[in-house]
Amino acid sequence: MKTTLKLEEIAMLGLSIYLFSLLSYPWWLFLVLFLTPDIGMIGYAIHNKAGAFCYNLFHHKGLAILIYGLGVYVSNELLQFSGIILFGHASFDRILGYGLKYEKGFKFTHLGEIGKKN
Repeated sequence: MKTTLKLEEIAMLGLSIYLFSLLSYPWWLFLVLFLTPDIGMIGYAIHNKAGAFCYNLFHHKGLAILIYGLGVYVSNELLQFSGIILFGHASFDRILGYGLKYEKGFKFTHLGEIGKKN
């Protein structure tokens, strides 16, 4: 099952790359901004609860789809690009095993504990 989930995330990352290719932005911009959703980790400097909230906000695929959809609806490429970055980055993180965070701490995710051998 773990392999199936990773393949699904790879497909979603591929979708984000395809959707980006439909926009007028240069490829280097995708590469430069791809890791920006990790800014959500700054919340961990305050507290685990704030960290989990901020991290999950920047890694929530539903929010990414909503932002992208709004961008399509209002014909705004910046919103589309933002949604694509959030969606693609969240997929990439999940391929690596970094899921949405629990308030218990950064290493506790919906995919299991980071660093723990399953």
